[in-house]
Amino acid sequence: MSGAASIELPAWARVSLARRQHIARVTALLMQWADALQLPSPERAAWHDAGMWHDALRDAPEGDLRARSGNDALPVGMLHGPAAAAHLAGDGEQRATVLEAIRWHTVGNASWDRTGRALYMADYLEPERRFARVERAYLATQVPYNFEGTFRQVVRHRLEWALHEGHELYPNTVELWNSLR
Repeated sequence: MSGAASIELPAWARVSLARRQHIARVTALLMQWADALQLPSPERAAWHDAGMWHDALRDAPEGDLRARSGNDALPVGMLHGPAAAAHLAGDGEQRATVLEAIRWHTVGNASWDRTGRALYMADYLEPERRFARVERAYLATQVPYNFEGTFRQVVRHRLEWALHEGHELYPNTVELWNSLR
């Protein structure tokens, strides 16, 4: 069984069917890259779990997100990562690489290892997003051959989009970009 129906999310997850489908696509892309890169089992498991849990609270109410994340400052659309990471840590998840990947997947983090970087790319490159499909599909094929180069391109694309749309650049995002120069 594959797709959204086969993914097992934690009981506390709050996701719509569309979000569940997105999670399935992100996780499938991560597993495709993990296979191509022949990742060792612990890293492969980290990539899988980061993909499965990154949006587990994406459709939770704002009050729940603020309470779980302990953050009153971030916009509501950015709270689901910190809230999910906090909940997972409270449930006993100890892999810092997984928690940090989930916590910062919307804005990036300069101290990430490959797990955080892979999640950031997969979340952006998953094939059903409606923008820049051809370019994003090409970038997705390049991850196993040029992981760091593709990551740099994804960060650049995301920054250019944010600037084009007039969005705020968050300190974590700027720090991530500066770390790649």
